[in-house]
Amino acid sequence: ARAGIISTVEVLKVMEAFVNEPNYTVWSDLSCNLGILSTLLSHTDFYEDIQVFVKDVFSPIGERLGWDPKPGEGHLDALLRGLVLGKLGKAGHKATLEEARRRFKDHVEGKHILSADLRSPVYVTVLKHGDSSTLDTMLKLHKQADMQEEKNRIERVLGAISQPELIQKVLTFALSEEVRPQDTVSVIGGVAGGSKQGRKAAWKFVRDNWEELYNRYQGGFLISRLIKV
Repeated sequence: ARAGIISTVEVLKVMEAFVNEPNYTVWSDLSCNLGILSTLLSHTDFYEDIQVFVKDVFSPIGERLGWDPKPGEGHLDALLRGLVLGKLGKAGHKATLEEARRRFKDHVEGKHILSADLRSPVYVTVLKHGDSSTLDTMLKLHKQADMQEEKNRIERVLGAISQPELIQKVLTFALSEEVRPQDTVSVIGGVAGGSKQGRKAAWKFVRDNWEELYNRYQGGFLISRLIKV
């Protein structure tokens, strides 16, 4: 389909056939390909349609997995749960969004701390459909995090926020003292991959701050990664 030999419609039909698939590796591949399609379609009138398609394909496996680990589950089941819930949440699946918001609130208030494998999907869901107070809460969690792993997890998802002025806030944050120089690229990359508006804003931001970014990473692999994202 990418080569233009068959219609993308055929690809979507094949994807629908995987609805009962239990394997993480397969879902990861489906997710990646749907992500590419979603990015391409964000410039067309079909963007909402592809979100509906994502919800249709991912909701049966999401319902089967649920939010909480079951006895005897392996590592791949935990990875699959995170992948599926993140995909459904970003696409605006109503039940997933409501549950993510509830669990996020409990997490922030210290009532029930989210397990590590559910944090990214929950964070990305509440940010994607969130406002300035959601972003402020996330930045506060970043500041309070005592583990670098948690800081990085938050940095990677901040770009999910949708409003233009909040996207700018995230980009400014990327170059602040709060973010380690080697992690700035992850924040900008997250914005570039988050939405059509984010992509345009990130591209402009990189051009406007090119001198600083180039001086910071010259000759290193991070500059090429930045350009790629």
